[in-house]
Amino acid sequence: MTQKVSAGTRERLLAAAERLLLTERYDDVSVRGICAAAGANPAAVHYHFGSKEALVAALLEDRLGALWADRLAEVTADPRPVHRIVDAVLEPFTELTADPLGRLHLRLLAQCVLGRQVGPWQQQWFRIDSWSGLLPGIGEKESGRRWMLAFDLIITRFGGAAVDDRPVTPRAVATLRDFVVAGLTAPTGETDD
Repeated sequence: MTQKVSAGTRERLLAAAERLLLTERYDDVSVRGICAAAGANPAAVHYHFGSKEALVAALLEDRLGALWADRLAEVTADPRPVHRIVDAVLEPFTELTADPLGRLHLRLLAQCVLGRQVGPWQQQWFRIDSWSGLLPGIGEKESGRRWMLAFDLIITRFGGAAVDDRPVTPRAVATLRDFVVAGLTAPTGETDD
């Protein structure tokens, strides 16, 4: 019974945080406000997640993780060209911009990730270390830096469109794809440090 109550409280906290964060700025949403909106004990966020940042990471992983998990598992199972991996990353972003709730999730993702306000990530594809070995001929540290820049660019582009409620045209997505692939595959003259 306690585990059911605990799981119920956890989901109520996620739902309350989602409602608040989709309508208010991250900095304006307090742990106390999330607990109150969930009808939970004021310490519930700390008990279930440890912090507001960990709760938001869990929320984003819960709501968005499934969009990428299968696609990325498929394209990274065997060595694939980098453009296939980038396509698997971009497709869900394009889908999210076509959906009103998806745009709100993108706005939240952009606000939190670009502001470096969330963590720690639990799901594989949300952690940068999962990407470090996916660029042939490029060391892990350099690969991690390149993926971090690529994600900053992608999230900025799609998150900005979500904030402004404007579509991302197929041509803009194609240009973004080409630019990201070029950046990820560019030769490096430096040693990995």
